[in-house]
Amino acid sequence: MTLQKKVLYGYGVALALVATVLVWATVNLVDLGRASDAILEENYRSILAADNMVAALERQDSACLLALLGYPEEGQEQRQSNDSQFLQWLGRARANITIAGEADTLAEVEAAYAAYRARLVELEKTTARSSSDGRAFYHGSVFSVFSQVRGLCLQLKEMNQRTMHQASAEARRVTRRAIWSTVLIGLAALIVGLAASWHLSQRLVEPVRQLIDTVRRIGEGQYDVHVAAGSADELDRLAEEFNVMASRLKAYHDLNVDQVVAEKRKGEAILRSIDDGILVVDGASRIVEANPMAGQLLGLAGRDLRSLALDEVVRDAGLLQQIGEAATGTAPRTANGNVLTIGVGEGARHLMYSITPVASRSAGLLGAVLVLHDVTRLKEVERLKSQFVMTASHELRTPLTSVCMSVGLLRAGAATRLDDKQRELLDTAHEELQRLRALIDELLDLSRIEAGRIELDFGPLQVDQLFSNVVAIFAAQAEAQGVEVVAETPPDLPAARADANKITWVLTNLVSNALRYVERGGHVTLAARQVHAQVYVSVRDDGAGILPQHQQRIFEPFVQVDGERSVQGSGLGLAICRETVRAHGGSIWVESEPGEGSVFIFTLDVTG
Repeated sequence: MTLQKKVLYGYGVALALVATVLVWATVNLVDLGRASDAILEENYRSILAADNMVAALERQDSACLLALLGYPEEGQEQRQSNDSQFLQWLGRARANITIAGEADTLAEVEAAYAAYRARLVELEKTTARSSSDGRAFYHGSVFSVFSQVRGLCLQLKEMNQRTMHQASAEARRVTRRAIWSTVLIGLAALIVGLAASWHLSQRLVEPVRQLIDTVRRIGEGQYDVHVAAGSADELDRLAEEFNVMASRLKAYHDLNVDQVVAEKRKGEAILRSIDDGILVVDGASRIVEANPMAGQLLGLAGRDLRSLALDEVVRDAGLLQQIGEAATGTAPRTANGNVLTIGVGEGARHLMYSITPVASRSAGLLGAVLVLHDVTRLKEVERLKSQFVMTASHELRTPLTSVCMSVGLLRAGAATRLDDKQRELLDTAHEELQRLRALIDELLDLSRIEAGRIELDFGPLQVDQLFSNVVAIFAAQAEAQGVEVVAETPPDLPAARADANKITWVLTNLVSNALRYVERGGHVTLAARQVHAQVYVSVRDDGAGILPQHQQRIFEPFVQVDGERSVQGSGLGLAICRETVRAHGGSIWVESEPGEGSVFIFTLDVTG
């Protein structure tokens, strides 16, 4: 028997039992309905007729009293009307004789009522002669017959009520029998169904249990196992196929286990020999792999970092947030340029880090890889360089100011005594001095930012208002170049925590750079979105784009990207942007594809 037939057999037994209980319950309900119909149809009409006859008889008695009180016409009219009603209900009672003795009682009622009608006629004649004689005749002859007829009607009613009570008792008996029989049959069906289900489940589950046990043993490395086949169904064929798979797994394991172990050891040796620190974390930010250099750079030399939470070895909140975002796929890849500082003072170690998400085609995102590179010596060289640049800039600023003033005085006082060629040379010298002065100012700004001497006035910054101001600043230039500058912000974007003036300078510098590389008819788009507790601000253009080899160096001082268009500048703008954003606790990066434009993105913390 196949597995499908077994399942159908088990369900068929259950459905048959349910159908049996349903049929039995239906039969009992039909019997109960018939008993109830008997109660209503057989006796209710006779009871109603008896009640109406009593009512008509009593109203005729009231008519007699009206006549005795001196209202013969009203009494006669009421008596005749109720006499007709009595006879009608008497006829209905005759047509609904259903129980033994009911016909005899109706005959007695008819005879007594005939006598009552005769007495009423005599009462009218007597009352017409004398009221006192009429009252005496009523009490002596009429009232006794009235009581007799009324008693017979009540007897008829009581007979039918008694029959109704008997029918009601029969209905209750049928109900009790139906309840108990249904309960017994239901319990029997339940027991039989449970037994059949248990038997079927045992037949189905036992091979599955054997299969599970065999799978567990194979997972533990025991490949010399097989599942016993004991039935001629699909489970038997599954067991056969599983045994074939187990034998092939054993053969594959025997062939490849040594190679896999060798490759694993080779990978571990390569990881240990790398001069940079490498940490591999999973989606829960726990370290799953680390080389010895990582522990040495983090000041945890000799300690096994595996299975530790990343926040136990790294205290930098920004790095932890970026790792969490990269491991869950909510943030873009983090490029080089982020620096982690371990320790304080002269013994501090500076580590440049990059974060790369780890993904597979089948399982999706698996975690992230953190690469640490010791840049302590480079940081010291950079500090000395910044100090030299700051000192040189200060030293150059004073004579440069004097030269600028001198050239300015020459242009103002001696311009009339110079020929055109001399004035042209003087104007060129003035322009070059202004460019040199701007360069020195930018060098001083960059040096102050890198030295941490920049003063920031933090406050809530509405990004949509920031975009409006920047778009207004470049409106004339964009119109002249034939470029469209637009801003896009979601309505529920929260305010950012930033220095409005400094961030405005950053944004205007990015938009200015974009306008330099966008052709006529192009677009520059300012956009913002919230990612967790940060606001991502971006400037997108559809210019020529940036080559991948330039994207890592574009934020360094004096670096300019060569393009098809001639672009003038000192190469310090993006460097100052990077340091300004870092001073705000954020990060900045570029995403670009040659021929598809570029997008510069920087982050700001959300207020509150």
